[in-house]
Amino acid sequence: MFEARRWPRARRLRWLRRIALLAAAGGIVWLGGLIWFAGKVPGEETTDRSTTDAIVVLTGGTGRLEAGLRLLEEKLAMRLFVSGVAQGVDVAALLRVAQRRPNELACCIAVGYRADNTAGNARETAEWVAKQGLKSIRLVTASYHMPRSLLELGRAMPDVRIVPHPVFPPRYKGSRWWLWPGTAALLSSEFVKYLIARAGFSGGAEAARRNRQP
Repeated sequence: MFEARRWPRARRLRWLRRIALLAAAGGIVWLGGLIWFAGKVPGEETTDRSTTDAIVVLTGGTGRLEAGLRLLEEKLAMRLFVSGVAQGVDVAALLRVAQRRPNELACCIAVGYRADNTAGNARETAEWVAKQGLKSIRLVTASYHMPRSLLELGRAMPDVRIVPHPVFPPRYKGSRWWLWPGTAALLSSEFVKYLIARAGFSGGAEAARRNRQP
């Protein structure tokens, strides 16, 4: 009777130990991947001042539109495309928000309204770039968003040169990010989205394959 009772408990303990070891191993792999991903996030402003055919701004974060307009004013490109703009917001409204006079730059700016995520940004931008016959763009988005943006846009436009131009939102503390819970959570979320995009489940990979079919 004693042996019959003891062995099931012993087996349960062995399984619990195995589960704990697997969980610990998974946690170590996850942490290593997160550290690797954090290393892909740009840590400083780009020094690349080469001109491109266009500047592309992905909406959704602080400082992106302002940076794109500044680059346009500096003539690093002769046109600007803003992807993911809310319905009903036109170029004049964007310029007012950025504290620019609507007649200053409106002639050089185009907007896209259909994108509601990064894969959508990639599709929308690829369509606009193809229609314009462009060969290079300068991509403006948040630093933590740049790895996934480059992945999605590079997949949608494999023959277009993309110059990354990260901006640095105040809420993102890139230096010693592990000490800042908000930044660590944001980075973890972005890492998960990057893995999903890398695996081709974001919708961008399938769209890119369809676009390349004759």
